[in-house]
Amino acid sequence: MTRPDTRTGAAPGAGPPAARLGPVFTVVAAGVAMSNLDTFIVNVALPEIGEDLSGSSLSALSWVLNAYAVVFAALLVPLGDLADRAGARRAYLLGTAIFTVASALCALAPSVWALVAARIAQAAGAAMLTPASLGLLLAAAPPERRTAAVRGWTAISGLAAALGPVAGGLLCQVDWRWAFLINLPVGVAAVVAGLRVLPRTPAARDARHHDLAGAGVLTIAVAALALGLVRGEEWGWSSAKVIGCLVAAVLLAAVFAIRSARHPDPIVPPALLRVPAFGSATLANVLFAVAFAAMLLSAVLWCQEMWRWSPLRTGLAIAPGPLMVPALAVGAGSIVRRVGPAPVAAAGCALFAAGIGWWAVALRPDGGYLTGLLPGMLLTGVGVGLTLPTLISAAVAALPPRSFATGSAVVTMARQVGMVLGVAMLVAALGSPEGTEEAHAAFDGGWLLTLGATAAAGAVASFIRRGQAA
Repeated sequence: MTRPDTRTGAAPGAGPPAARLGPVFTVVAAGVAMSNLDTFIVNVALPEIGEDLSGSSLSALSWVLNAYAVVFAALLVPLGDLADRAGARRAYLLGTAIFTVASALCALAPSVWALVAARIAQAAGAAMLTPASLGLLLAAAPPERRTAAVRGWTAISGLAAALGPVAGGLLCQVDWRWAFLINLPVGVAAVVAGLRVLPRTPAARDARHHDLAGAGVLTIAVAALALGLVRGEEWGWSSAKVIGCLVAAVLLAAVFAIRSARHPDPIVPPALLRVPAFGSATLANVLFAVAFAAMLLSAVLWCQEMWRWSPLRTGLAIAPGPLMVPALAVGAGSIVRRVGPAPVAAAGCALFAAGIGWWAVALRPDGGYLTGLLPGMLLTGVGVGLTLPTLISAAVAALPPRSFATGSAVVTMARQVGMVLGVAMLVAALGSPEGTEEAHAAFDGGWLLTLGATAAAGAVASFIRRGQAA
């Protein structure tokens, strides 16, 4: 979306000198890591939040995760337009500032719904800084280093996943509110350093005005679907409320599709989806995000609800899986160049499914960590490291340079929608079991659904052709 800094004299698309890439990447990584780290910290802190705040059933707590993901997904492209109109530098700094202030409001929240409201504000800040961050990074990288820059940008999420569970556990030893307060020094440092380091990218004269009404329709559609799923057991799956939510989600999705086909600048440009590699990689990304979100939350809830472990012990137990991601996110690039993205993504999905399958077969309430949870965490970690960055880079690399930022925004939006559905699906599968045996059976049901989403992701990823994602 954003244009390179014209002060460098570089031609459009060439970017500023490579020497600037290091400092820009460092500042950009701080903001992106902060917004990603929060997701994984909050996962571990969720049971602690539920114990401290009133009105905190699992279905209510799920909105602490889902409200963030829904709003982030819907605002990502429109606020990417703001980055075009205001300049990526301004958008990144403003988004980081909003996220930081909203984090303070999260820490001060007196109730679960006040926390959800503050999380929505956080999501708006994240949706502003994320596309601006990639725009700044791509502007700073010379053409031959852009794919590596995208993989490095993606690896930030993997690093956040690795550090998040342990950080969340450590912070919850003091108070869950520190899971949000930790963002304040990071956010302030990113803004201060950004004022000095980030290039002054010019505002785009031909910046688009994407379909804001369409963004609202998409938000309500995804929220209605999630609401119907998480409240299904409480309201009754055949109740008017649940059926109404699901029907509304379908109708609103149809309205969104029609608006996208007719609007001059839709949130999801149909032309992008007609690029074969982009379309298949984005759909696979949605499905894999469903599985990933369900896997992560199920591991946290198993440790804290079935084994009664502390947040710190839970974070340490989960960390080995995410720790596999950063190195694989970067190192798998050479493999993708040799064999193409489809085999790598398919192999990653297969390993991820093997990890979930291991839990379904070997994990027991009275079992041990080394033979129960750990093997599954390692396998899913390898699967995420191979699959997620491969799908993202395959989608973005299939597009012309002028569509990098819009394409990356759509891919990120798709991933967030998938994570909403994954959390909602798992909450619906777990329900409100009574006793250990019922709870164990509920987890098995959740893992079966996770396996289905993973298999679907692997099948769709097989349609990514090597030549289309060069």
